[in-house]
Amino acid sequence: MTPERKDRLLSVLNKRQNDLTIVLENVFDPHNISAVMRTCDAVGVQEVYVLNTKIPRHKKWGARSSSSAAKWLTVHQFTDAEACFRQLRASYSKIFTTHLSSDAHHLYDLDFTGSIALVFGNEHSGVSDEIRALADGNFIIPQVGIIRSLNISVACAVTLYEAYRQKSTAGHYDARKMEGPQLNELLENWGMVD
Repeated sequence: MTPERKDRLLSVLNKRQNDLTIVLENVFDPHNISAVMRTCDAVGVQEVYVLNTKIPRHKKWGARSSSSAAKWLTVHQFTDAEACFRQLRASYSKIFTTHLSSDAHHLYDLDFTGSIALVFGNEHSGVSDEIRALADGNFIIPQVGIIRSLNISVACAVTLYEAYRQKSTAGHYDARKMEGPQLNELLENWGMVD
């Protein structure tokens, strides 16, 4: 590995956010998953959770739309919602789902400077009742059009860039957040350990 490549990878790793994650529940289209992964990489989200309780486990992601983002992320796949949420609860303080409801928080009212997991549902029915019951609340992306939903990858991008804005303003990208075993594992996975 060239010194320039190592510096670039270390620069990216230093911006990774260990207190923000995305959960994709039963998302059918692997290209949507890949597009979400690309956005996660762009804003420094390291961990992505893929929960498939109603569809088969994904074997690969849509390679063209991800630009190989998946190889730089830590992807956790689950087929059991309870197990997934146990792991989320061990790492994140709050879990919010995207769901249009009367008690949903406005996207711009969420505090992304804390530890948070964001759940996006599938292309047809959104986040399931089961998952909403396990979460701390719902949030919505403001819209004024007739169609009151966005493509999952677009919704995720809008949300993550609001998180990026808040975290950037709060200085979260100014210092490395990952340490210890998590950092060492990423350094090894990224080929930075001899």
